[in-house]
Amino acid sequence: MEYVTLGRGGPKVSAIGIGMWQAGGTSWGDDVKDSDCLAAMERAAELGVNLFDTAEVYGDGHSEEVVGKGIRSLGRERVCIATKVAGYHLDPADVEKACRGSLRRLGVREIDLYQIHWPSVWEQVPLRDTMKALEGLQRAGKIRHIGVSNFATRDLEEARAHLSRTDIVSNQVRYNLLQRAIEADVLPYCAREGIGILAWSPLGKGVLAGRYNVRKRPSDRVRADEDLFKPKNLRAAAPLIRALRSVGNAHGKTPAQVALAWLRMQGNVVPIPGVKRPAQAEDHVGAAGWSLTRSELRRLDRLSAAVRIDTF
Repeated sequence: MEYVTLGRGGPKVSAIGIGMWQAGGTSWGDDVKDSDCLAAMERAAELGVNLFDTAEVYGDGHSEEVVGKGIRSLGRERVCIATKVAGYHLDPADVEKACRGSLRRLGVREIDLYQIHWPSVWEQVPLRDTMKALEGLQRAGKIRHIGVSNFATRDLEEARAHLSRTDIVSNQVRYNLLQRAIEADVLPYCAREGIGILAWSPLGKGVLAGRYNVRKRPSDRVRADEDLFKPKNLRAAAPLIRALRSVGNAHGKTPAQVALAWLRMQGNVVPIPGVKRPAQAEDHVGAAGWSLTRSELRRLDRLSAAVRIDTF
């Protein structure tokens, strides 16, 4: 496994991380079991993964509890924990309370990367107040690094302006071969400013793994109404999926591994695909340690750019 430093002075993390949203309960399907998610986390760690991402909102803290069990099994020194405070908990008092809850559920004294899950939309809590509260948690030794999630460039600029002794090390955003909106502004800004990108939904919730088509679509609560799984969009993505399979065959890799490798090669990007079971963790780890050729990158870029996702 390769390792990279997240942002400027952030934690050293595996080139592929693991998202633990699926461990939040059955929202990803009735086949989700805590024991399988825990085994997937343990298998990923055996293969060199140290970055595991969760959040207080995933199953109302249940995902953090599962991750906490994994930490106790693996040993604290083998795990870089990334979790998130919800966008409705950004008032300073709520930030501190949320952090205490996450620490308790995870069973640790310090969180490696504490992220704002999304900007305050409804309560309109000033970012100044939230960032000062996060710095306070850092001074108290409750968190090591500060990150954000789903922040536009203007939000990043404002948040950073209110930090006096540290900086944001990462921005967790949706990024994959079918959803590349961050390339217009967020990605170049983060690259220029030394802010790492954690790519959530790096496989388009499974579309880019080649597991679905117009006759086979997921029915779980998370994905049932997802735009990517509309028949029109699945048909539009089909040429790209065929190319992922073709490129994968040339390297002895799966379509998912090719899609994740493409993200790794964008620079400054660490994909965090989700897992339900150990076999998925093994597949994800296979995206590290090799590279696509320039011609393969151009082919995937061309086919990706041709896809127009219908959101209506």
